[in-house]
Amino acid sequence: MAPFRIAAALVILGMMAGSAVGAELPDAIAANGEIVVLQVHAEGAQIYECKAAQGNSGLSWQFREPIASLFRDGKTVGRHYAGPTWEIDGSAVVGKAVGRASGASSKDIPWLRLDVTDRRGNGPLDGVTTVQRINTAGGGLEGGCNKVGDLRAAPYAADYVFLKKPSQ
Repeated sequence: MAPFRIAAALVILGMMAGSAVGAELPDAIAANGEIVVLQVHAEGAQIYECKAAQGNSGLSWQFREPIASLFRDGKTVGRHYAGPTWEIDGSAVVGKAVGRASGASSKDIPWLRLDVTDRRGNGPLDGVTTVQRINTAGGGLEGGCNKVGDLRAAPYAADYVFLKKPSQ
């Protein structure tokens, strides 16, 4: 019984701290004081487009958009796409990156903190003010490419944590 109580206390503390349960978050993406509303797992791809590199140094892969399915308890609950936008059960939020931390390796896209800039619908994302992207695996694509306009998908997985400010 004691391990259950300890686990429950950790869940509550994690929610109060506004961080993903069980994850230590870098300061750059922490959402201190916010409450976890929902956490989902994403599987999909980061889409890159071949474009002229900055500084006239040839062509390079540049991020275009994400596309992913969102899962909770093994069931598809929503989708993630350009904006960046997350849709779950009739509600949607759009975010703007305001913090970033490196992924575990150079092939992993960074962890992010995004402020919600737009929302629609009523559902589980209603009232969400912050989105964190954590536990990333894959999705990175670097280097040169050969033809402007070519697209390449880099498979990735991540967890998204949706948070809101506590009621005043």
